[in-house]
Amino acid sequence: MPIEARRRELDPVYDEGESPASTESIEVSIVIPCLNEGDTVGACVQEAFEALRLAGVEGEVIVADNGSRDSSRNIASEFGARVVCTLLPGYGSALMHGIASARGRYIFMGDADGSYDFCELPKFLKVLREGKTLVQGCRLPTGGGRIEARAMPWLHRWVGNPLFSYLARILFRAPIHDVNCGLRAFEKTLYLELEQRCRGMEFAVEMVIKSALRRAEIGEVPITLRKDKRNGRRPHLRTFRDGWRTLRYFLLSTPLWLFWIPGLLLSGLGFLGYCLAMPRVTFGLLTFDVNTLLVSTMFILLGHQGIVFAVTAKSFGISQGLLPPDSVFERRVQMLTLERGLVFALLLILLGTIGLGWAISEWRNVHWGALDSSLLLRVLLPSVLCISLGVQTMFASFFIGILQLGGVRGGRS
Repeated sequence: MPIEARRRELDPVYDEGESPASTESIEVSIVIPCLNEGDTVGACVQEAFEALRLAGVEGEVIVADNGSRDSSRNIASEFGARVVCTLLPGYGSALMHGIASARGRYIFMGDADGSYDFCELPKFLKVLREGKTLVQGCRLPTGGGRIEARAMPWLHRWVGNPLFSYLARILFRAPIHDVNCGLRAFEKTLYLELEQRCRGMEFAVEMVIKSALRRAEIGEVPITLRKDKRNGRRPHLRTFRDGWRTLRYFLLSTPLWLFWIPGLLLSGLGFLGYCLAMPRVTFGLLTFDVNTLLVSTMFILLGHQGIVFAVTAKSFGISQGLLPPDSVFERRVQMLTLERGLVFALLLILLGTIGLGWAISEWRNVHWGALDSSLLLRVLLPSVLCISLGVQTMFASFFIGILQLGGVRGGRS
């Protein structure tokens, strides 16, 4: 997508008369999201200009205001920043707006509360010029960072940030130790490729996860987190609300771990149970009988749902730009045509119907009286399982067919 079109998409109040004609002379754009930061935004802007001077680069300082009701915008302008405003609420909304208006090759972002030292810019630029496309700051000691006294709440320092950073390394192989750090630098071309959607605090995590999924070159530099310099104001970050939204984004970005692997495990346990219970295997005092069949039927049904959800969730994620393209997955999904799914579903339903027919026939032979429940359930449970799997497969085939109407990535420009 062309840069100008991307800017218009992300910036609902983008000024058509504003021309980025000087783009080639600007190497770095420092973007500072702001919401009622009148106490500190002036000092941050001043420090940002000093950082550009220390780095010896041509740059600009942009304050992306998110609806401040104090004097933040006027103060930022007085200190020389270019102020852009967005009507959409959220930390991510402010950054999207500011980055869309930026004219530099590199974007350097940091908060307006005075907790980050913008003069650490040269360290980030050095790593970018060495070939990295995203350079993450690290406040945590595990990555060489330093946190001043009372600069970070205990729960964030010892639980939230380490946990989410560990998940980023394990699930997405992101080589970082502080996934939530708001001081970072990146190439604007990378940002445009990521097509970010999150407008809240999870914007920062989304950038790291999408970059890792696209195998972007990610670097990390240690920084110092200072105690914010606002006069007793409550921070914008809400521990449990934003923590949940971050965890939710992790889960939605990993259909493999959230659906596929649990689905396979449950299905495997179910089939193992069938293998043991159908012939009524006994190990000492332990006997696998119809009760095992019942639980195994539940496991297989749940596992099938997990596998279907994994395929549909990833297909939808790719089609909406939430997940990066995956050529291997897309080729395999193209094989799951509606017609093949329906044929397989009908075969399962037919097999189950035959079993039900046999059970009804046996019941009729005893003049609708009592039957041997152990024998009957060994036919009824597999029959019900086949019919249920067939119906689920039929619905899933139609849904995947809908996603494939324009191709798995249909609807994207």
